Amino acid sequence: MKKKAFIGLAVLIAMLAVPLSAATQNQVFDLSSMLSGTWEGTTPGNGLRLAIRSVTTDPSHPYDLFLSVSGKFQETNVRQQGLIRLESQGKSVYFGYIPRFDATVTALSPDAARFTENEANAACGFHMRPEGDGFSGETSGSSCALAMRGATGKWSIQVEPGSIRLQDTKTQETLRFKRVAKN
Repeated sequence: MKKKAFIGLAVLIAMLAVPLSAATQNQVFDLSSMLSGTWEGTTPGNGLRLAIRSVTTDPSHPYDLFLSVSGKFQETNVRQQGLIRLESQGKSVYFGYIPRFDATVTALSPDAARFTENEANAACGFHMRPEGDGFSGETSGSSCALAMRGATGKWSIQVEPGSIRLQDTKTQETLRFKRVAKN
């Protein structure tokens, strides 16, 4: 069960890799540009790589990102992808994630933002709020388990410049990533 939870959470971590040091007054733009890049797992057994790049879907969603997770977590091979949709909601940023179950779809595919009924039904979302010199948020229980395969329970997310920490609020298990390249 631990392996599945951590694999699913790699997707969540990729979605939350956001330092607070905003360059503009638009938190959604800042978050989108800060997420773009390549991230590597740093905790023992975490050989996952997260690739996050901007994707043009339509004019009403200028901050969409495509996420690809690949590599190994402990002894499990992982390959997942999905669309991150960021939207401003008051003093926080709504973070929506829609998984792509078809492994042939990439950020360059013409249908990167067209989803099957199963993919749309598996989508999940949560809010990120400024805290300290970064952002923090929390999933709402098992609502993201289908989208992030195995991410059951509540997970807290703390993001500081250059690092991300994801922690199971019940067991205190932790998964960390560091940025290795900026797109």
